[in-house]
Amino acid sequence: MGRKNMSTTLPTDCFVGIDVSSQTLDVCRLPAGEVFTENNSGKGIQRLVGRLKKTLPTLVVLEATGGYERSLVLALAEAGVPTAVVNPRQVRDFARARGILAKTDSIDANVLAQFARDLRPAPSEAPSERQLELEELLARRRQVIAMRTSEKNRRQQVRGQAVVKSVKTLLRTLDHEVTQLEERIAELLQQCVHATEKLRLLTSTPGVGPTVGQTLVIDLPQLGQLNRREIASLVGVAPHNRDSGQRRGRRCIWGGRSHVRSALYMAVLASLRCNHIMRAFYDRLRAAGKPAKVALTACMRKLLTILNSMLARNTPWKTTN
Repeated sequence: MGRKNMSTTLPTDCFVGIDVSSQTLDVCRLPAGEVFTENNSGKGIQRLVGRLKKTLPTLVVLEATGGYERSLVLALAEAGVPTAVVNPRQVRDFARARGILAKTDSIDANVLAQFARDLRPAPSEAPSERQLELEELLARRRQVIAMRTSEKNRRQQVRGQAVVKSVKTLLRTLDHEVTQLEERIAELLQQCVHATEKLRLLTSTPGVGPTVGQTLVIDLPQLGQLNRREIASLVGVAPHNRDSGQRRGRRCIWGGRSHVRSALYMAVLASLRCNHIMRAFYDRLRAAGKPAKVALTACMRKLLTILNSMLARNTPWKTTN
């Protein structure tokens, strides 16, 4: 989440925007207006970091690009360069607000530098190598499970013996891959005492199993560190107003971390069968006339708030509730 800093920009302040792609790093430095390009490779990143260190910028801003930015972020963190990784949607909205509709790599780098100068987002915490590996493993597990689901659905549609055999063989391979990934995730989490303790607390909650717990520990490291409104907004389960004049629009949720929301949704479905607090809350909402989807979303927010409080207080479910 970006934070607007109303402090006056000093003449010596330097803001850098970096547009990251799979092959290149397009850089813009303000107020000088300098623009240059480096390769998104080990040597290219090394040259870029060395160049930035000579005149340490006030802030570097780049977008989350699904992984292409990770090596650069780590290198900048190790060099002590303050860096913020921001949501691409925020940057595009910022560009439109300034009337910048064209989109090229150099323009994007300039917009990111302006974003850094005008909004001053807080520098992001640099993830560790273990955290990055866990995130990749968890993402890969989701991908393999999606492939396995597709093959299971395909199995119901085919009849030819050769095709059925092929599908079954692939399903066995995918099952093995899921098992291997889960074992590696568990192994890495066990190496971190803090992560192991967080997982123990989370899974003490009826309805929160190992997979949901791992997703929360890995993809939501801020859990237990923010207040209830901030964590709900970060995940994307906080209702947003849609009011104008005398009109009061429907509240809705949007944005946030979709994978975490999916995990919370599954946890809520499970908790409605085994967690009396969540079941009672859901039943009250339904009795009050709330649609099932609205009630489930409210349960996701309530469960997230409880889990956030548990980690903040370092207490398991049974002593918290």
